[in-house]
Amino acid sequence: MTKVINMNERGTLTLPKELRQRLGLQTSGQLVAEDTAEGVLLRPGATFPVEIYTAQRLAEFQRNNEDALAHHRLRK
Repeated sequence: MTKVINMNERGTLTLPKELRQRLGLQTSGQLVAEDTAEGVLLRPGATFPVEIYTAQRLAEFQRNNEDALAHHRLRK
């Protein structure tokens, strides 16, 4: 399928609806744009949430590690 796509002054592209449907792209989704020798390759992308640890959570990890090490040392 070949389609002409317009780009505005901000670089925003709108993929035709039939192309989005054919590729299974969801609204407000992400695409990865890759510069290749043949041109620009667009493919679906995904973002996964990452937990940002608080100081309290980091301290909890440290306590758990220390407890596990102490328990391991006792078993020897």
